[in-house]
Amino acid sequence: MPRTSRRALGALAASAAAVLALSACSSSATGESSGGDVTLSYAIWDENQKPAMEDIAAAYTEEHPNVTIEIQVTPYKEYFTKLQTAVTGGSAADVFWMNGPNFQLYASNGQLAPLDDVDAADYPQGLVDLYTYEDALYGAPKDFDTVALWYNKALFDAAGVEYPSAGWTWDDFRSAAAKLTDPAKGQFGVAASQYGQENFYNSIAQAGGEVISADGTQSGYGSPEALEGIELWTDLIADGSSPTAQQMTDTNPEDFFLSGKVAMFQNGSWAAIAYADNADIGGSVDVAPLPAGPEGNQSVIHGVGNVANAKSAHVEEAKDFAAFASGEQAAKIQAETGTVIPAYNGTQQAWVDALPQYDLQVYIDALETAVPYPVSKNTSAWTSIESEVLSQVWSGAVSPKDGLQDLAAQMQTALDAEQE
Repeated sequence: MPRTSRRALGALAASAAAVLALSACSSSATGESSGGDVTLSYAIWDENQKPAMEDIAAAYTEEHPNVTIEIQVTPYKEYFTKLQTAVTGGSAADVFWMNGPNFQLYASNGQLAPLDDVDAADYPQGLVDLYTYEDALYGAPKDFDTVALWYNKALFDAAGVEYPSAGWTWDDFRSAAAKLTDPAKGQFGVAASQYGQENFYNSIAQAGGEVISADGTQSGYGSPEALEGIELWTDLIADGSSPTAQQMTDTNPEDFFLSGKVAMFQNGSWAAIAYADNADIGGSVDVAPLPAGPEGNQSVIHGVGNVANAKSAHVEEAKDFAAFASGEQAAKIQAETGTVIPAYNGTQQAWVDALPQYDLQVYIDALETAVPYPVSKNTSAWTSIESEVLSQVWSGAVSPKDGLQDLAAQMQTALDAEQE
């Protein structure tokens, strides 16, 4: 997923008003298979993936000569705003990419067609759960991302600190961060950024907590485990092992890592190809599993799903292409690019092999204990609250304990409103 989508998943286009708009969308009848020549529009948000999507479309057309696929690329920051408008006006693409935070909004308002012919056993369970609504699968998982710990080998060597490895604990992580911090050089052990997917969503799970209940109705932020997961990061800032919240506002946290001023940085699998292409740091870094908290080293799993527009004039072809674009042949095409990890089970090795200089297997191994990205029917209703409250916690203006109690109460009010 592009950087905007990962970091700004909380700043989604979906809102309470959008829910109403979606439910009042175009009433055009659902189409059936035409049997003749068909042109399907396929909406995506990543220009870097367009060549692979074109190859997938060509492979589908080879098997279905009567079907032409037209790919539409919209940058992520405009993608869901454009999609909401198109769905409301009845002009949305026949097949389009979907993410977890927006999924339930569209599925619950009848905008997605169920993909009855997709075998859920072909995909990681966390992704199947993410794209299932009321016991029906509406999104065919296309790719996935998990999170791991990137580290600068040169900085570790200079400080005489052992590289991160499997079995590392939070205590090992904290200790290494302290040893790798050198105020005289303006060097920090880690960037404790206020990133959910990359940082605190993982540590909350590792402490035995949850951001939101599995049914998306209860906030988990009021628990002692959530507090422990948050304090892992805020303590690193307080100890001086990380840049301050203000410093990470003035300078992108990842830029500290890329410039050699931060030794460790948790990041998703999407970072691998970007780091490999970076001449300044590509040869100096490697990746290891996340350090383990009290309950393990769980990573959040997220990924893009291919969905079919329930209002498409060619809904049967749309459903078939959505399934194909997430199937084994399409997954192999994706994997060979090294851009994303395909979701189809058994096809990930080509992605690992595409960048042999890094231990990318750690991202695949993370599937075993991965937890789904936290979502609800209208995720943006509470992620905006989450961002606002936690920014005060990260800055030190509010204590983690007080901040999380406030966040839990406000978030629960928003979740309760979803159920009304």
